[in-house]
Amino acid sequence: MSYSTVWRRLDEDALRPWFYRPWLFPRDPELLPKAGPVLELYHGRWQGKRLGPHDVVLSADELTQLQALSRSHPHEAPQPGKTGRYEFEYERNSTLCYLAFLDVFSGRVYGETAVQNGIEPFEAALTHCLEQERYREAQRVFLIMDNGCAHHPSTSPARIQAQHPHVIPVHLPTHASWLNQVELYFSILKRKALHPANFADTEALKQRIMLFQCRYNAEPQPFRWNYTRQDLAAHVKRLKERGWLPVKPLAN
Repeated sequence: MSYSTVWRRLDEDALRPWFYRPWLFPRDPELLPKAGPVLELYHGRWQGKRLGPHDVVLSADELTQLQALSRSHPHEAPQPGKTGRYEFEYERNSTLCYLAFLDVFSGRVYGETAVQNGIEPFEAALTHCLEQERYREAQRVFLIMDNGCAHHPSTSPARIQAQHPHVIPVHLPTHASWLNQVELYFSILKRKALHPANFADTEALKQRIMLFQCRYNAEPQPFRWNYTRQDLAAHVKRLKERGWLPVKPLAN
């Protein structure tokens, strides 16, 4: 029986558990006020004005706990008419953290790896990113981040601006990483370069990540971001009508 025939038979059934998908309940009552400026930056505006030619928007985040898994046997690459296979058993060879900064308007990515995540690795990577010529000459660098411990909104803005006065930190609402464009790049990286995972050690994992980054930057393309502040406002309105948006401020 072919795959398509099996799928048609399953599709005729009344019970369809695969129709479920995960969903994250919105926790931040300030979803629209916090996310609105980010969406406007994606469309080239800040506080109601067009960005200038010397303004830059960076989307930043980390991929943590990337495991250098070493398979017990070599995997078989896909071939015409034949799917690839990889060994189920593996050995763990420590982990890496990949810190990346996506230039929203050029599509280029600056990233580097660290042994672990934290304030020091993140701010070191940010400093190295800002040393690039395009960012040294920028008048303003808008830095979009989530609320992770390495760049928490209660402490990181003052610390970052003390080191880099031309950087304007912009934090996303709680549970809104789906609005961070660098997550799209991470998805591409994981699908095209890190799966199936088979690395002798963390150095091999690091090399794969950095080689993919170089290949990606050889032909950078910015993401076509169509979602607007008005779209989010309509979404928030529906959430409020259903009673799904909290009204109390979140504790820091």
